[in-house]
Amino acid sequence: MQKTSSKTLYDYWNSIRGSRSAPERKDIDPTKIREALANTFILELDESDKFSFRLAGSHLCTSYCRELKGRSFSALWHQRDTDAMDTLLRAVTEDHAVALITFHGTTALHTKISFETILMPLRHNGSTHTRLLGAMTALDEPYWLGVQPIMEQRITGLRLIWPDDIALEDKVREVATNVSADVSHANHTAPMAMPAMVFGRTARRYAHLAVIDGGRQ
Repeated sequence: MQKTSSKTLYDYWNSIRGSRSAPERKDIDPTKIREALANTFILELDESDKFSFRLAGSHLCTSYCRELKGRSFSALWHQRDTDAMDTLLRAVTEDHAVALITFHGTTALHTKISFETILMPLRHNGSTHTRLLGAMTALDEPYWLGVQPIMEQRITGLRLIWPDDIALEDKVREVATNVSADVSHANHTAPMAMPAMVFGRTARRYAHLAVIDGGRQ
């Protein structure tokens, strides 16, 4: 995680979930995440079984030059990345993983900016299938950010972090086959587990995914 908003929200989510795989929506206290609130959002499953913004912070709306509440989150992504995003969303809602995504946002004038997005499971009425908690932050802030709206976004990197109580061998999803070759480390072969260090912790690499055992520490 490169941005303070991602780290702040992830640490808070981790602290309030305790031994659960995800906290309840009512557990979230916005005053505890003031530093990240402007970049924070909550998604909800809509009538078409896609995710839309239920809430979106002010910095996030400014980046897109429009109010995002009620707009489709799923529709933001390039068609090339639709399958990959669907897989990631299932990993978060069904398997209770945390997804960390980097992407390029492109404006109508073909200027580009890189963003970091984190997605975490959130319980609503006991289910994790209809709500997601997340943050989206620009890695840099060019002068035109907030003037030129983001019109298209393409994934450049993916990472999954799994809660402690998930059996890793049973829960790894192969996303690489659904993502174009311009994503770092993507390929179309079966994933091989390779040891790696991520944020100073031991991780297993499956294609371009780095899977970290134990997300609560």
